[in-house]
Amino acid sequence: MKVSSSNSSILSPQSLPNKEFLRFYLEPDTTTLLPLQQLTEVLTISIGEIVPIPHMSPWVMGVYNWRGDILWIVDLGHLVGLTPWYQQTSNVSVHKAIVLKASGNRSAANNAKTQMLGLVVNRIEDIELCNPDLIQSPPSSTVTPELVPFLRGYWLKPDSEMLVVLDGEAIMAAMPKPSN
Repeated sequence: MKVSSSNSSILSPQSLPNKEFLRFYLEPDTTTLLPLQQLTEVLTISIGEIVPIPHMSPWVMGVYNWRGDILWIVDLGHLVGLTPWYQQTSNVSVHKAIVLKASGNRSAANNAKTQMLGLVVNRIEDIELCNPDLIQSPPSSTVTPELVPFLRGYWLKPDSEMLVVLDGEAIMAAMPKPSN
């Protein structure tokens, strides 16, 4: 069945296709989303398995041996201006990390294999279905300057819960570049 373009103008945002987002927490009261297509997997990492690297940004925790490759591990909450993991009262020796991947077009332009980054978060919740057209810009008074470069917007769910939506590409772009 062929749908004419004139019919597409009558579609409401609620009838457009939803995308999958991973829902997780950076602090107990900061619920966050990242697009599922930007993620590879979720890891459980012991703090002893992360090798610290000196002279890095304070939010870079170090590197981790992931499937025989080096995976940089970042404290996502610290990066976006929230309380660093080591200052939180729920300080534990095992962390949840989300493996973020660079988009294909960026890594192809560099003639390198896909770049990956481990993002340490407080807790992984579940998958949310969200229409990307419903993601809104937050009021500037509610956003910290550290969060702005990584913020895609926020999604207000029908039950009035507000979820912060991050941009994985912006997070990847903020990583220190190795000097050759």
